Amino acid sequence: MSQEKELNYREIPILPLRGVLVFPYTIIHLDVGRKKSISAIEEAMLGSKEIFLATQKEAQTDEPDEEDIYEVGTVAEIRQVLKMPGGTMRVLVEGLYRASIKKYISHDAYMKVGIEEYKSEAPLKNAEIEALMRTVVYQFEQYVRMSKKIPPETVVSVVAIEEPGRLADVIASHLNLRIPEKQKVLEARDVNQRLTYVCEILAKEMEVLELERKINIRVRKQMEKTQKEYYLREQMKAIQKELGEKDERSAEVEELRERIQKANLPKEALEKINKELERLEKMPSAVAEAVVVRNYLDWALSLPWSTETRDRLDLDLAEKILDEDHYGLEKPKERILEYLAIRKLAKKMKGPILCLVGPPGVGKTSLGKSVARSLGRKFVRMSLGGVRDEAEIRGHRRTYVGSMPGRVLNSMKQAGSRNPVFLLDEIDKMTTDFRGDPASALLEVLDPEQNNTFSDHYLEIPFDLSKVMFITTANSIHNIPRPLLDRMEVIEISGYTEEDKLHIALGYLVPKQVKEHGLKDSNITFSEKALRKIIREYTREAGVRSMERQIASICRKVARQVVKDKNTSVNITVSSINKYLGAEKFRFGTAEKESQIGVTTGLAWTESGGDILSIEVALIKGKGRLTLTGKLGDVMKESAQAGLTYVRSKAEELGISPETLEGYDIHIHVPEGAIPKDGPSAGITMATSLASAMSGRPVRNDVAMTGEITLRGNVLPIGGFKEKALAAHRAGIDTIILPMENKKDLDEVPANVKRKMEFILVSHMDEVLAAALEKPGHA
Repeated sequence: MSQEKELNYREIPILPLRGVLVFPYTIIHLDVGRKKSISAIEEAMLGSKEIFLATQKEAQTDEPDEEDIYEVGTVAEIRQVLKMPGGTMRVLVEGLYRASIKKYISHDAYMKVGIEEYKSEAPLKNAEIEALMRTVVYQFEQYVRMSKKIPPETVVSVVAIEEPGRLADVIASHLNLRIPEKQKVLEARDVNQRLTYVCEILAKEMEVLELERKINIRVRKQMEKTQKEYYLREQMKAIQKELGEKDERSAEVEELRERIQKANLPKEALEKINKELERLEKMPSAVAEAVVVRNYLDWALSLPWSTETRDRLDLDLAEKILDEDHYGLEKPKERILEYLAIRKLAKKMKGPILCLVGPPGVGKTSLGKSVARSLGRKFVRMSLGGVRDEAEIRGHRRTYVGSMPGRVLNSMKQAGSRNPVFLLDEIDKMTTDFRGDPASALLEVLDPEQNNTFSDHYLEIPFDLSKVMFITTANSIHNIPRPLLDRMEVIEISGYTEEDKLHIALGYLVPKQVKEHGLKDSNITFSEKALRKIIREYTREAGVRSMERQIASICRKVARQVVKDKNTSVNITVSSINKYLGAEKFRFGTAEKESQIGVTTGLAWTESGGDILSIEVALIKGKGRLTLTGKLGDVMKESAQAGLTYVRSKAEELGISPETLEGYDIHIHVPEGAIPKDGPSAGITMATSLASAMSGRPVRNDVAMTGEITLRGNVLPIGGFKEKALAAHRAGIDTIILPMENKKDLDEVPANVKRKMEFILVSHMDEVLAAALEKPGHA
């Protein structure tokens, strides 16, 4: 242990140090600028040249007081003083020994303190001190080697020190420590304690240096990798430049990066596309997979992720455009205008999914184009007729050769905006086979709750379809799968009346065909009566497609005449129709000319609209058997059986003799046998024919009927009444017998048709027979 010799108090000027601590045996330059500090130096130079160096607790304090200065400091000898510009001094001092402040004597021109000096005598070395000295020297050598901030020559001078206390002080002075830690070493009067503390500090510093070294290695490796990649790329560019080759891959990647920045992609899509771009960048261009990735990126960036058109929310203009393009169709037009009104009030609204159901040729497909035009949106059409592969909707996975997205995303790319009017045509014509069910794949597309994250097998990124306005078309509601139908708002479009067709021909079809055939209005004119003749005798349809073909046929023939003579002017009249279209194809007013026994006019509904059909019953001598012909379905056959049972049960009331019931075979025939016919709505028609044939009472020729029959003779409601009523009107029928429960459907029948026809509502078969059969003995 070292022994410290206590001396008497001694008065000495003090120099407070800021951010610096001076150990004994240390020579250091100090810059002095404060007035009191300069006075203290000058006072010391007049005397023994010794000054007491003590460190301030806070370096920021300009005028330190007693409590701002550490008590233990170092007595130092001033070796040299240099006056610097600006009134400051640079002082060279050498630390001599430790001392502590016992009292402050003056604070006037400079600070003067009374100190107690501690001069070390050579301590007695023992094994513990020797071990500590060796440990400290070894740790210091390791520290110098690792830190590289201290010159290696310092280690040589430190190893040569034999005095333990001095060794600890010199090492502490070389370490980059905070002032409180250095002060702790300075205050340690016991050499053993001082060496131990320096040993602890070195161990801690070594640990910090080791961590720094590991971090530096990690950072350096990362930098080296980046620099290496950069260097290799630059080399590759230089080689390609020398060879005269263009760096197509780099140019392509840069182009794709620019497209990614412009695309304003959602977060999920951005991550996926960037990952694929990194893959492409690392792949050699000759690899087959590179083509697949390139195609994928091209597809993904071609989609309208954030591009959308602005809706034209002018209701009056939209109504005007819809009326310009289509005559009638009040319900669909009303629904479109409702949607526009809501869009004007609520900005964030999911696109509606409408299903237009009606016979061919009534304008379902063209209505979609008009909706797009009135909204100011892009229009895309996708035909679903005959689609039987699920991949047509959802695309193929990229594992397949030549894979590509489905037709939904293909159409969205074609539209170029994420809110087009999307027409899914002929949704009832989809089929299912071993390749999957496309109708089920459409469930996600046509569900407003799901289609904001529509996932295509090829793209594998959710795409938002919620802003698309979907319009689907179908001829028959019965062929649409129930889950799909549940997701759509059905708007039924019925066939046109004769008056409607006349308006459409005059306002739309004739001007269109005249223009398409290169004719002028002066070359050809159609009289109203001529158009009525075309409607009645050359077409039989719910729509206007066939009528447009007939008008086109006339225009072609006139165009041929105009080529020969430019001044040709033709007026198409009733008498000249046969010249252009040949003989009449249909007989207008197909109702029977006279009332007949066993022949009743029924009303039928088909995908092409309404139609009339005659049901004939003949009695042949036999054993009471029933024969049905005319390609009838099971339901229709069952209706015939039910009708026969009812007539037999009412035989006495109808005046049918027992011989007729038992001695005759009954043959029911529905003409046009090649056409399949089914459904229950011909029940009362067949029962009326049976009652007429068996009772010998004729059926009124101006009456048509529709309704289902039960065994007890109750008449049940049927569907498609509007189409059936229009068919009866076209055929020249005056009276229609219909079930009482179909009374509500009379509102849908056009007013001009209702005025010309009588409607008899019935709830029992007795009422039907009373209205349809002529009275016995009627001439």
